[in-house]
Amino acid sequence: MARSEKPARRNGDDELVDRPPVDAAPNPVWFKPVMVGFMLVGLVWILVFYLSGMQFPIPGIGPWNLMVGFGIAFIGFLMTTRWR
Repeated sequence: MARSEKPARRNGDDELVDRPPVDAAPNPVWFKPVMVGFMLVGLVWILVFYLSGMQFPIPGIGPWNLMVGFGIAFIGFLMTTRWR
């Protein structure tokens, strides 16, 4: 029997109940630091934008720096849905 498969068990009526294989492999070692890194880089991006008088990190795009910062942080938050 494969490692990810669980044996069939009997319910109260003596019928076999099939269980789907469990797909719960652990994340790679790099996953958690990258996830937290995205969230922190997004936060730092937004803080730099506000503390610089709304000029930096990319001076040419102005308020779109907020969208860039939130987008980077959002990638980190999306990664939390895959964290095991």
